[in-house]
Amino acid sequence: MLSNSLSPAHLLGFASFFAAFVLAFFDVALAVAPLLLFVALCMVAPFLPRFSFFLPIISRGNSGQKAVSITFDDGPDPFSTEPLLALLEQHGVKATFFVVGKKAANHPQLIKKILKRGHLLGNHSYSHDNLCMLKSSKHLFREISAAQEVLARFHVRPLAFRPPVGITNPKLWRVLKELGMVNVNFSCRGLDAGNRRLNGLSRRVLKHLRSDHIIALHDVMPKRPAAFNLWLNEIDKVLQGIKDRGLEILPLSELIGRPVMIWAPDARDGCDCPLHRPCSEPGRP
Repeated sequence: MLSNSLSPAHLLGFASFFAAFVLAFFDVALAVAPLLLFVALCMVAPFLPRFSFFLPIISRGNSGQKAVSITFDDGPDPFSTEPLLALLEQHGVKATFFVVGKKAANHPQLIKKILKRGHLLGNHSYSHDNLCMLKSSKHLFREISAAQEVLARFHVRPLAFRPPVGITNPKLWRVLKELGMVNVNFSCRGLDAGNRRLNGLSRRVLKHLRSDHIIALHDVMPKRPAAFNLWLNEIDKVLQGIKDRGLEILPLSELIGRPVMIWAPDARDGCDCPLHRPCSEPGRP
């Protein structure tokens, strides 16, 4: 088990430099090989959402049950969120919404409805800047903490962060540790390009679905309004297809065995959501 301060990237970096040092005694040209391999891996690792290279990444559950969890990124959306909530309720499913802080601030009633229906909230950054991992640690901290501040208005504190597009970097672990959060990505997705590629979405999700998978979908209006019904129908097929395979859809907190969000100490004061647990019990409402 890794220490709290060393990631696989740290350990492999040390090993690469040591190997280069030893090989230099035999052939200087050969000594470059482990360093080049390490650099190449550092360049590829950010784009592998299940690869815990720079930091621990939760990409699947550990429940050991015939169960999966379903998550939705990029919302809330004034057009898609309410119909999606109605569909989830029809299927009796509790999902996790990794929301964008700016959108949450602009559509507070949708956040309240998500919580009132018993779903969980995760942090998906404040502005969904796809290039935020290329910027400074300060920028990354602001992106995550600003979204936390918005969601605190609803008396919740997400403990799970999903970076835009699932991309990570070496700076993210330190930022998340400072904020008391963990990186939660996914093990199954529909490759829907943010609801731009909807034909065959359910087939792509269900094809390789296995127990303890975390499914990533999107809660945004398709670019073509005419595709809205197609999107909702594909989500319906995903939900029904999961059940047809004998799999249960669990809240994400139950699948991964740790809370995804907690209620703030004043959660029961001045909030219209009648779902709060006592403050000492973190987890889903």
